[in-house]
Amino acid sequence: MKDKVTSLDVAQRAGVSRSAVSRVFTPGASASKDTAAKVMAAAHELGYRPNTLARAVVTGQSQIVGLVVRDIDNQLYPRAVEGLCLALQARGYHVLVFMANGADEDIAPTIEELLAYQVDGIVMASVGISDAISSRCEAAGIPVILFNRGQGDPRVSEVTSDNYAGGRTVAGYLADGGHRRILHISGAQTASTGRDRAKGFVDGLKERGLSPVAVKDAGYDPEAAATIARRAFTACDRPDAVFVGSDHMAFAVMDVLRFELGLAIPDDVSVIGYDDVSVAAWPAYALTTIRQPLQEMTRVAVDMLLARIAQPAVPARVVLPGHLVIRESARQSKGAVR
Repeated sequence: MKDKVTSLDVAQRAGVSRSAVSRVFTPGASASKDTAAKVMAAAHELGYRPNTLARAVVTGQSQIVGLVVRDIDNQLYPRAVEGLCLALQARGYHVLVFMANGADEDIAPTIEELLAYQVDGIVMASVGISDAISSRCEAAGIPVILFNRGQGDPRVSEVTSDNYAGGRTVAGYLADGGHRRILHISGAQTASTGRDRAKGFVDGLKERGLSPVAVKDAGYDPEAAATIARRAFTACDRPDAVFVGSDHMAFAVMDVLRFELGLAIPDDVSVIGYDDVSVAAWPAYALTTIRQPLQEMTRVAVDMLLARIAQPAVPARVVLPGHLVIRESARQSKGAVR
């Protein structure tokens, strides 16, 4: 069996020190162009591949970030994963992506596996974290960033859009458009995003002397949202508008309203979603929705994580503004501007 090529073999072939080889293969480390060229040529000739995990044992840093994501069917999260991965890779980090299944309480085995990989930090997209896991990561010195989720845990950082303000904006737009019987099909009330959007919406209507005909939790499940829509819009006193807590659910609701119940959007009922995923702009939906500032959220999350990896700091919470994107799915007030 062929002996494994080591960094010492590369150093000897290149005529440089072993530490020089290490610097060449360490993202962000300093090495001259001449040294880097010699090392890379020697590594290519010998078939050398650096052992990232072994280096982590020596240096205490693996240059690996764990990314835990849920709801990959929702088009927001593939975009978020892509943005986070590209931003981290541009900063010299490798990304391990793990899918979360089940409730937040069931995430413990996934976190333990990430810690076994000696990750430098963890980003959790649309996934909460238990007190026990927060304590485990804190004890291990691993910073955790919650992306598009907040829970007020002082041991972890959070990056979200202003979901409460988004809900209030939707309430004002529908009220100004003359709607009076407004249904809210919400995201999961166990998640901060669903709770905050619903609260902002209810408070926004209250400011205008209105209240929703109902707030129904669909748990970010399009099928559940479709079922709620069927029941609500076959009643004799059907709503004249519906605010759906995510675009992913809103598409299913619109399909039920148009193709099963024969209702015209927005003539018979107005529909507003949340997130502004790419399909929302398709002419088939032309969905009025709240746009989450995904690019800015990604940038802030990566900057925050790397800053905490470089120097332990008190976790922070960052809330970024979204804005209403007006399309064709909701009736407008006379003064509305696109």
